[in-house]
Amino acid sequence: MLEQRIFYGGRVKIINMRGKIRIGMDISQLAHTGGVATYTRNLAEQLQKLQDLEMIFFYSSLRKPYKGELKNVKKYRLPPTLFEMLFNRWRNVGIEKFIGSVDIFHSSDWTQPPSKAKKITTYHDVVPLKYPQWSHPKIVSVHKRRLWWVEREIDCVIAVSEATKKDLLEVSNIPEEKIVVIYEGPTGNFKPQPEERLRNFKKKYGLPEKFILSIGGIGERRNLNRIKEASRDYNLVIAGVTLPWLGTDELELFYGSAQVLLYPSLYEGFGLPILDSFACGVPVITSSVSSMPEVGGDAAVYVDPLDIEDIKKKLKTVMGDKKMKEVLIKKGFERIKCFSWEKTAEQTYLVYKKTLKNA
Repeated sequence: MLEQRIFYGGRVKIINMRGKIRIGMDISQLAHTGGVATYTRNLAEQLQKLQDLEMIFFYSSLRKPYKGELKNVKKYRLPPTLFEMLFNRWRNVGIEKFIGSVDIFHSSDWTQPPSKAKKITTYHDVVPLKYPQWSHPKIVSVHKRRLWWVEREIDCVIAVSEATKKDLLEVSNIPEEKIVVIYEGPTGNFKPQPEERLRNFKKKYGLPEKFILSIGGIGERRNLNRIKEASRDYNLVIAGVTLPWLGTDELELFYGSAQVLLYPSLYEGFGLPILDSFACGVPVITSSVSSMPEVGGDAAVYVDPLDIEDIKKKLKTVMGDKKMKEVLIKKGFERIKCFSWEKTAEQTYLVYKKTLKNA
């Protein structure tokens, strides 16, 4: 890389002579499954395509080596607990020690490394801070330590929904002017699948011909007890419970095989399953709280997630009304056009530029 080193204020500053912004990005969440990993993978892939950025990726996992296709990945085989202590507690080593000099470091949701660069982070939700009873005490402690540093050092926070921004303002001292909302995109380039592929998928996993799909998770957040009670008259399949978590290559078959997505979660920072269902041509019943109405718009049916009778009533209506299903599917196809990872990356790039401009 073509660069120039100059002395400024007693420090060595590296100038990228090609005019590209050097972005360091933590992608360690790719070692796990779930929404944060989906965000990290898709955003990193799109940012790497932008000509004005030079991406340097930081990845650390003791058990899962990086096997993706991103370029310029600095890989370390160390446990995440070590980096949590190193970055959130001791803070005597900067991220530059691992990835070199960068203009901006974009952190994930687990650690907040010290850095001489401008600092940006993404908040996907604030579950450990707002609902600590749903998380292990150690996880709550990690997020509290990280937030302490975010409040003091961060230059910009990306929230994945207006609901998450609102929650951040409630549980933190981050100034509102430092929080920018940038929506996510669907998990993959999903679309409705041919009936033969859907039949083969259901046969492979022993799924019923007709079923309602719900999304599992740890703790009470996904509202599974009320879901089970409200859907007793139907076949219920729960992702992560009835079936193990599936890879992206089979996920669109899983969604596409369902009659409806029943997703009355008690809280979501964004709600990717809503977009994924829209893309696969599946009607959505979801909660009227948190971020779900933001994502679903007028293309979903909303329920009070605490009201079993409301869930049961809306489910019966959607399942028994073929015309209503068709309308919801059509609206879902229109709604999904509002979200894409290309748009997410472009808006993130603009945040990078604005952050450097304000330096």
